[in-house]
Amino acid sequence: MSPLDFSGGGAGDIFIISAPSGAGKTTLCDRLIAELPRLRHSVSYTTRNPRPGEVDGVHYNFVPEAEFKAMVERDEFVEWAVVHGNYYGTSAEGLREMTASGADVVLDIDTQGAKQMKGKFPEAVYIFILPPSMKTLRQRLEDRKSDSPDVIVRRLKNAVDEIRDYYLYDYVIINDVLEEALERLKAVILAQRVSASRVDPAWIEEQFFKEVQG
Repeated sequence: MSPLDFSGGGAGDIFIISAPSGAGKTTLCDRLIAELPRLRHSVSYTTRNPRPGEVDGVHYNFVPEAEFKAMVERDEFVEWAVVHGNYYGTSAEGLREMTASGADVVLDIDTQGAKQMKGKFPEAVYIFILPPSMKTLRQRLEDRKSDSPDVIVRRLKNAVDEIRDYYLYDYVIINDVLEEALERLKAVILAQRVSASRVDPAWIEEQFFKEVQG
């Protein structure tokens, strides 16, 4: 194990990333996972229809509402919520498997899900992505041309409620210039990986104290 990476053999960290729709969260998460090693994306389940270019099992696990509700009844989600009229949830089994393998896991979830996770995983790292302004957020939602005007209005109203919860997060990153926001997001992940809380005491003992004591 590298002396600058205290993850060897232990469980990975969980990074919760939330943002109002249109803030660029998905793009940032995709870039983050592509550019940092040992970082995996938790693929949520949802009942909404795929957007153009989205692949089942890669971007989301797309399931019918009846199947999602059955999974809720079986207590298969570590968190779930209704967002913009659709159901979203994170598989408890999938999350356990990824963190047990030593991978750091990114959960791209809304503020409702983040609040549930905070009660169960207070040690996770919580990051909120903000747009530079509501005017910019509206423009981004209109530019992606995937929602009707009524849906855009609803998303903007929901954004106001979501942004009010920013103080519940450990870090807030403004996504004005994508590359700058990405570098700040990377910095949070990398800093957590060298946190003193991740040092393995047995490794310290073996590398620094055992020979002296002997």
